[in-house]
Parts: sequence; structure tokens; C-alpha cells
Amino acid sequence: MDIKINHIAKMEGHAGFMASVIHGDVKSAKLEVQEGIRLIEGVLIGRHYADMPIVAQRICGICPVVHNLTAIKALENAMGVTVTPETEKLRAVMELGQIIHSHSLHLFFLSLADFLDMDNDIQLISTYPEEAKIAMRLRDFGMSIVRVIGGRVIHPLTNEVGGFKKAPDADALRKIVADSAQALQDAIALGEFFKKIKIPDFQRETEYVSLDKKGEYAIYDGDIISSQGLHIPVEKFEQDFQELQKQNEVIKKVVHEGKSYMIGAIARINNSRKKLNPQASQYLESLNFVFPDYNPFHNILCQMVEVIHCIEQSNKLIKELLHSDLNNVVTREYAIKEGIGIAAVEAPRGTLYYHVDVDAKGYVKNVNIITPTAQFLSNLEDDIADYIKEIIDLKDLDKQKKLRGFIRAYDPCISCAVH
Repeated sequence: MDIKINHIAKMEGHAGFMASVIHGDVKSAKLEVQEGIRLIEGVLIGRHYADMPIVAQRICGICPVVHNLTAIKALENAMGVTVTPETEKLRAVMELGQIIHSHSLHLFFLSLADFLDMDNDIQLISTYPEEAKIAMRLRDFGMSIVRVIGGRVIHPLTNEVGGFKKAPDADALRKIVADSAQALQDAIALGEFFKKIKIPDFQRETEYVSLDKKGEYAIYDGDIISSQGLHIPVEKFEQDFQELQKQNEVIKKVVHEGKSYMIGAIARINNSRKKLNPQASQYLESLNFVFPDYNPFHNILCQMVEVIHCIEQSNKLIKELLHSDLNNVVTREYAIKEGIGIAAVEAPRGTLYYHVDVDAKGYVKNVNIITPTAQFLSNLEDDIADYIKEIIDLKDLDKQKKLRGFIRAYDPCISCAVH
């Protein structure tokens, strides 16, 4: 028996799905990418380093901030450029804002209908108008953070190697702090709503990989850790993890010691849940998850936990910034040097890695970008091969609905994957 889904809607990019099942045995399960490779890495080679963050953030319209930040960090590491603590905090706030925006969009508008057996979002919004308004407010709150700091939401303008072109307006930051009280209230209310949703009970053991930093829930910086005891600096990522380019496949998949692994919200919660902020920690406890949690559908609720955490954390960091000199984020003079730089930042969908090689005049000699979807795609296919066994006896239409919901729970970004 063959299972084929020509197109999976409500996710970033274009993909389908195909599986082959013989006598109940799943012989293959594959997400079929329906986009061509974009060759952004090749476009960057030979360009001046200052162009790299601007071009790289065009990889994605949903998560441009993390591409911008990771490119900048890699370039700074390559050229030995140091930035102020205020700059690092402000960049961290930008990424927190992006995670709030992205998770809110995915949670309610892209995934929720799958668990309520609704065919379209018009029906969803009509049935749950107040919850839809809450989700929109949360998304707007996240976008307002990026706009205030970066100048605009999509492809921000102010962030650059060495700092920012200008400091954000202090009054605008104060408004974000004032708005955060309502945002936190909204997030907790939406979280209570999501607790009532029936989530499929499916488990498959895997390795969870994420960033880790002492004393904080790592988003902007940290080492690489895994649920199976791995702990290495980011610089050793390409030594421990392998990119695989298979024939006729657009995406270079990534494995660790020959096996698939999972990243993103569910990985971060599994690895770093003890470092969550108070309200997020309280909400997670109320979910009564048993850790390690190997249910990929729980990625949705882990995203909800992170929305609450990121609102708390952005409020904390902005208050600290308002008690310091914001002008310290403005770029200071630095020297252009030859070097190799590696950096990682947690994107909404998982850890994003950049490797850049810069020459003595500041031109890019080599680039390697390893995106979250490229990393978890093998894990998704391994998971779904097991999941098919549980739904094999359903009618074809019902099977397709279940599989679409499973894939969307992962929150894949095809545009990033085919960068």
C-alpha cells in the first residue's frame, strides 16, 4: 500500500508526503520537498562581510531575525569583534520576540485545527473567536519587540556586526514593558485553552539536542548539549554531527553518530526545563508531562510554555537595559581580520548554525548554514514511520488528516531547509 499526500498546507514552504507499506511493515516514509535549492551559501561567497547578514536573513520571512543574528555572531567570531553586554541583551530580546511571534502563529493558526478535526481556519476562528484574538495579540506583541529594536519586523535594519546602527527608543521599550503584563496574561489564558486539547498519545525515543548556558534557558548563546550526555562547544558541531547529501534530495539532512535527533521547543524543554522562568515553569508543571517526554505532538504545548517564558524573559532583559546606557549598543570601531567563525542561536524550530570563513579584506570565502528543519527532518521521517503503524487501519482520508497534523506539529520550515 502506498500513502501519498500531494501537498501539505499551513506550513512554511511547499512539501508533500509519501510512504510505502507492505503487509503492515513501513518500508519508507519520506517528506517530499517541492521547492528547488536556493543556493544562498553560494550567493554569499565573494561578497563583503557586511552584506552577509542582510542577504542571509532573506532565507526566511518568518524567522529572519535568527538568520541575521547567527550570521553576525559568526562574523564577529571570525574577525575577533567583541560587543558590549547591552548589545548581547538587546539581540537576545530580538530573538525572544521572534520566538513569541512564530510560536503564536504556529500554535493557533497552523496546528490547532488538526487536533480539533476542523477542515479550515475560518471554522476555527468562528468557533473560538476570543482565543483567536488572544493569539493575534501575542503575535503582535512579539512583532512589536522586533520592530522597536530592528526597525521593522521582516528583515530588520539596525542590527550589524559590532552592535546596532542606533539604539532603540527608550520610551518604545518602556511601552513593551507595560504591554508585557497583558501579553503574559494572554499567554497564560491561551495555555489554559491548549491544556483542554486532546493530544495523540504517541512515543518514540530519540535524542534531544539544544543549546545550554549556565544559569539561563539558552536562546542566544551556549554550548551544545543532548539528552544522551553530549556537551561540546558550538565550534565542534561539524565534527560531531554529519550532513548527508543523498541522491535526488534537495535538503542535506543531518545526523548525530549515524542517527536522527530532535531539536526545537520540545528538545529545549526536555533539556533545560529547570531553567524556565516562574510562570512558564508553573504552566509546564500543570501539564503533568513525564520526562524525558518522547511524544512529538507535545512540541505544540512546549511552544506554549516557551511563549510564556519568552514574555517573562524579554520583560526582565528590557528592564535591565533601561537601567543601563542604551548608547552602549551602538557599533564601535573595529578592525577587519581574516578568520573562521562559528555561531549558533536557537531559532523557533531549533538550533541554527553558521560557519563562515572571511579573508583579510573582509570578503566571504566560505559559508555553511545548517538549519533546524534540515536537522530534524530525518527524525520526523523516523517518527512518522512508527506513527503510520498506529493509524494504518483508518480510512485513507482519515490517515491523510492524521499525517498532515503530525507533520505540522513539527513546525517545519521548507524555505530554510532548501536555503
